[in-house]
Amino acid sequence: MFLDDFHTLASGVATITPEQASRFAKVVAGDFNPIHDADARRFCVPGDLLCALVLGHYGLSEHMAFRFRGMVGRDVPLSLPDSDAPLLAIAGQDGKVYLDVERTGETIRELAVVEAFIRRYSAFSGRNFPEFLEPLMRDKGVMFNPDRPLVLYDSMTFDLQEPPGTALDMELVDASLNVQGKRGEEWVRFRITDGGRVIGAGAKKVVISGLQAYDDSRMQPFIADYTARRARFSP
Repeated sequence: MFLDDFHTLASGVATITPEQASRFAKVVAGDFNPIHDADARRFCVPGDLLCALVLGHYGLSEHMAFRFRGMVGRDVPLSLPDSDAPLLAIAGQDGKVYLDVERTGETIRELAVVEAFIRRYSAFSGRNFPEFLEPLMRDKGVMFNPDRPLVLYDSMTFDLQEPPGTALDMELVDASLNVQGKRGEEWVRFRITDGGRVIGAGAKKVVISGLQAYDDSRMQPFIADYTARRARFSP
């Protein structure tokens, strides 16, 4: 499977190097959040890659809910237990849980379908900044600290009403931002289509810390640098 390029699996334990994580973020998700750069001081593995590993290892169920409980840093071994249980805890070998997964309904393990879902969802998720989040922050008059952005994936759920094929896509339904002091919660809701036909729906929650008053003179250079990094990147 294409995910073999982004992790190493041995005896049920997955290890992700910073280089593998950073490459997945940029190549698959189009996500240039500096926290996913291999040399970032506060490096963490993209949440989209962790979701992808779960889907690749356990299959695509009709209903799935992912809840992140901690940031996965450099070369953290993650146990992927052999289990058909509806509840999974993806933990490090020290027992620390990083991701809770709930899954119910029929499970699809056809590689082409699972890969199509992973690729399309990751690409959709990677559009969050600046396409979805920046207009929301501007509207609310707040922004993250451009010198130290902390935008973290909190959770994601989806439901499939029909079995998916390989002509999958995710389309934005709406996005909203709730602000409580210096903390923000962004919700991105999407529909899942297959060949243009709606077959399901989902929602992603992102937490933004360290909110401050929106300052266009600081945000626009950050966006320009972000988009320039994306444009310069060569897989």
